[in-house]
Amino acid sequence: MRIRTSFPYETVHDDVRIPLPDGTLLYARVWRPLTQEPVPAILEYLPYRLTDWTAPRDGQRHPWYAGHGYASVRVDVRGHGNSEGLPGDAHSAAELADGVEVVDWLAAQPWCDGWVGMFGISWGGFDSLRIAALAPEPLKAVVTVCCTDDRYDNDAYYRGGSVLAADMHAWAATMLAFVARPPDPLHVGDAWREMWLARLDAVEPFVHTWLGHQTRDDYWRHGSVREDEDYDAIGAAVLAVGGWHDPYRDTVLRLVEHLPADRVRGIVGPWSHQYPDRGLPPGPAIGFLQETLRWWDQHLKGIDTGVMREPLLRAYVSDSHPPATVLDTLPGRWVGEPSWPSPHVTTVAYGLQGAPVLVRSPQHTGVDAGRFRPLGNDADLPPDQREEDARSACFEFATGEETWVLGRPRVRLRVTSEVSRGQIAARLCDVAPDGSSTLVTRGVLNLSARHGRDRVVPWEPGATQEVAFELNGIGHAFPPGHRIRLAVSSAYWPWIWPQPGSQAGFTLEPAGSFLELPVRARESASDIAFEEPEQSAPLGVTRGVAADGWSPATLDEPRPERLVVRDVAKGEWRLEVDPRYGGTRVYPDGLEITEDALETYTIDEQDPLSARTRSDLTIRLHRPELAWDTTVRTRSEITCDGTDFHTSDEVVCTAGDEVVFHRTWEKRIPRTAG
Repeated sequence: MRIRTSFPYETVHDDVRIPLPDGTLLYARVWRPLTQEPVPAILEYLPYRLTDWTAPRDGQRHPWYAGHGYASVRVDVRGHGNSEGLPGDAHSAAELADGVEVVDWLAAQPWCDGWVGMFGISWGGFDSLRIAALAPEPLKAVVTVCCTDDRYDNDAYYRGGSVLAADMHAWAATMLAFVARPPDPLHVGDAWREMWLARLDAVEPFVHTWLGHQTRDDYWRHGSVREDEDYDAIGAAVLAVGGWHDPYRDTVLRLVEHLPADRVRGIVGPWSHQYPDRGLPPGPAIGFLQETLRWWDQHLKGIDTGVMREPLLRAYVSDSHPPATVLDTLPGRWVGEPSWPSPHVTTVAYGLQGAPVLVRSPQHTGVDAGRFRPLGNDADLPPDQREEDARSACFEFATGEETWVLGRPRVRLRVTSEVSRGQIAARLCDVAPDGSSTLVTRGVLNLSARHGRDRVVPWEPGATQEVAFELNGIGHAFPPGHRIRLAVSSAYWPWIWPQPGSQAGFTLEPAGSFLELPVRARESASDIAFEEPEQSAPLGVTRGVAADGWSPATLDEPRPERLVVRDVAKGEWRLEVDPRYGGTRVYPDGLEITEDALETYTIDEQDPLSARTRSDLTIRLHRPELAWDTTVRTRSEITCDGTDFHTSDEVVCTAGDEVVFHRTWEKRIPRTAG
């Protein structure tokens, strides 16, 4: 990583309030170049608290953009951080409408030349894309990273029509704690307590809404841009960026396929759910800020940077590698595709062989799935898949020569089920001569969603049908001597919430069943290259122990990131996950933040109705110099029976020794599809 300290422009930054039509003020931080000429503005807009939670990340890039001649602006959405108003649902219509107002406000400032760009990762990347579909006139360019265009089938809630147990639960629990955090008195003064209490009175667990919409209905369609009319509505130029170890990478492939080629480019590297310049595993990292500067200069300043002469899609094809839960760098090469689907990619069908097989996986199949949204931690990626493969039906294909796969594999399977509900998980693995099995990609299907994610069609017991679904996109090279393994299971916990009766499994008939691989033509070399990663000087946040020694829990030894516990007598499996949200961090302005989280996923290996999840979070915000000391504690749980999900949530907030808020929610939600 190269730290940049000298820029074409000197810069200044200010905190401002942006007024909305209803009088609400959004808190914003603006970094600007010192120049008499107005410049374009670029906006990052999300709820994750610009004065603390994202401040280290913001400091890496916003000053960098300002130093290159842009007004770089970071805004907290309504009801979050130090912004006024009450929090709402994720990506609500009000949040997006506010974003349009912010774009228009920026364009009208005397230091802005009237042209605006938006960028962001995950939530911020999605808001950028969705606001672009609302087409505010000043918005000319977007850079969207690790985000989704389909909130139903390619986000943190559902996959293949099934509930994502791990991320639906974990993210709903995390957002419940996040939304309960107070404003900071250093920035809002004595109003912090009144603002906080008003927010807390408005809190509603996100899981109630997300579990209340189990098919792709109008709720999810509103929040997506995958519908044809929404792709057409995007007039801004879009640079879409993703990583093969991020769950949302398929969005990049769809955007370069559906948006006009004269205003879209895509990049997919080996990365996790992170900006690709941060150097977090897996690498290699790239000079992402320099690459985005080419985009801004091209589309906001009219400078021909050559970025539109780059291939429509630049993708990384990783070499084969042994299974590992963390990979600092993945060897491989960049390839360029002139269009998508690419003329360099051909679909090759591999027919499954053998007699019909009963696929009846233990319910804990999936404990070695790895983290749904890897962030570059030591235990994020899937370990050796041999134990998972042993719980699945496996079909193998030899590789006579090196085989490059680029795109979304697909399976077509002939299935007989004796029950009306169930699910299928398909994993593509790279099996080395020593027998080790590296997970390459995977996909899932709720059998009731086989005719479309917008409807529920129960299976006719005893019927044989063909089902087809895609796996997530990947760029991977299978070397000679390795085997391509397709592993099919009837369970995948805790990624997929099991269906009632699914312990019966299904019969898979290899005759007429196929694995379809997008095989990419090999090439000896590529002229695609990126600059070395470069950022502004770090903010200066330190990690350690709070000044008064406070900690949310006393542990005899550091907690493992991922721990699998098996109760042999009970047949019960428990997965404990520490998401590593950050421990204690001390900021240059004196703020101390301590975070602790533990997620637990439990299931009986024979009983799909035994599935249960729990998440416990503690967040302390402390300013010793102001005698300000607040703590948010949350507990969230989900269990199920044959007809309903049962959710339980609790929030306890304290200021000093005073409990200022304590509420619990208990809700029964019908299992209409999930």
